[in-house]
Amino acid sequence: MRLDKIDLNLFVVFDAIYKERSVTKVALLLNLTQPAVSNALSRLRQTFDDPLFVRTPGGMAPTPVAESIASDVRQALALLQRSVGANARFDPATSDKVFRLSMMGLAESLLLPRILEKIKPLAPAVSITSYYSERESAAEELKAGAIDLLLDAPLVNAKELGGCHLAQLPYVVAMRQGHPLAGRPLQVADYLAAEHVHVSSRRKGRGQMDIALHKLGYNRRVVMRVQNYLVAARIVAETDLLWTVPKVLVDSLPLQSSALPFAAEMLYWNLFWHKGADNDPSIQWMKGVIEAVVEELVG
Repeated sequence: MRLDKIDLNLFVVFDAIYKERSVTKVALLLNLTQPAVSNALSRLRQTFDDPLFVRTPGGMAPTPVAESIASDVRQALALLQRSVGANARFDPATSDKVFRLSMMGLAESLLLPRILEKIKPLAPAVSITSYYSERESAAEELKAGAIDLLLDAPLVNAKELGGCHLAQLPYVVAMRQGHPLAGRPLQVADYLAAEHVHVSSRRKGRGQMDIALHKLGYNRRVVMRVQNYLVAARIVAETDLLWTVPKVLVDSLPLQSSALPFAAEMLYWNLFWHKGADNDPSIQWMKGVIEAVVEELVG
């Protein structure tokens, strides 16, 4: 297979179909017609002498051949993108770049409105796609160029990544207005006797408070586990459940709060990027925006 005989744009289509599993979605994503996407897929199939993707009830499923080349294609495209970006001039006022961010729900709810407010006057055509990457795969997605910036709690140790500390957020115990425990210092016995809601993107596993309590020889009773912070806020506002949450979020909600009656680590926010983006002006611009927004939020 001679590279000079292949249209490299076909690999952009391949990568998009692999991620989206839909010709229709890829057409919208790449601003192409569906026949154009189908034609590109047909040419790819001829090049590799393989169907590459087959229709299933769940979408376009990759064949073993497609699976075997997907990682290499993604990394090659990311390398080309970084090579272009490293020497390209980034002008926020005229750019229509889509920034791909990975962050958890708390960061999304607190930061995205403020980020949009800050960038809209400066970069009216810039847009943001945000989703949460599992911690096991986030570093690989950064390396492959699937995401531009990762905001997460733990430190990611990978020599290919750059990183910086953004903030540390103290926890408080939130409760509804008029809760029986509101208006007085909360004791450990009160905390342990109450029922709790816990927010986690994982289906199971202990939270930070459970780990801290376990070290003290205590356990709390979590009667509801949800994956969205704003859903938890609604539940707490209408029940007697307690919610241990960073103070910065409670300050923006119609809830009362008390100091946490035992010692626990704060929530750490760290920002990561691929070192290949050190010279990419667009990534460094968005990194600066996020740093400024966090600084304004937490001081």
